[in-house]
Amino acid sequence: MSSVPPGPPPGPPPLPEPLIEAVASAYRPRDPHGVVRPLAAWFDLDARQRALAFEVARRNRALEAALDPAGLSTSARAVLTRIRGT
Repeated sequence: MSSVPPGPPPGPPPLPEPLIEAVASAYRPRDPHGVVRPLAAWFDLDARQRALAFEVARRNRALEAALDPAGLSTSARAVLTRIRGT
C-alpha cells in the first residue's frame, strides 16, 4: 500500500468583504449631538451578509476581550467611556 504525502496545511479563512468588515468593526459614526448613527455600509448588505457581519463582529469582540487586560472589547470600553464621561 502506497502512502500519499500530505498536502499543504489549510490556510487561514478568507477575509470578509470590505463592507462586511466595516459593519463588523466597533466604529460607529456620531452626529454633531453625539447620537450614534448607522454605518452607510449596513444598507448595502443583504440579509445573508448582515448575518455574516454579526458573526464577524462577535468573533472580533471576543478576540479584543481576550487581548485586553480587563477582558473588555472595544465596544465595552466605548460604552464605559461614555457612561463615565471620560
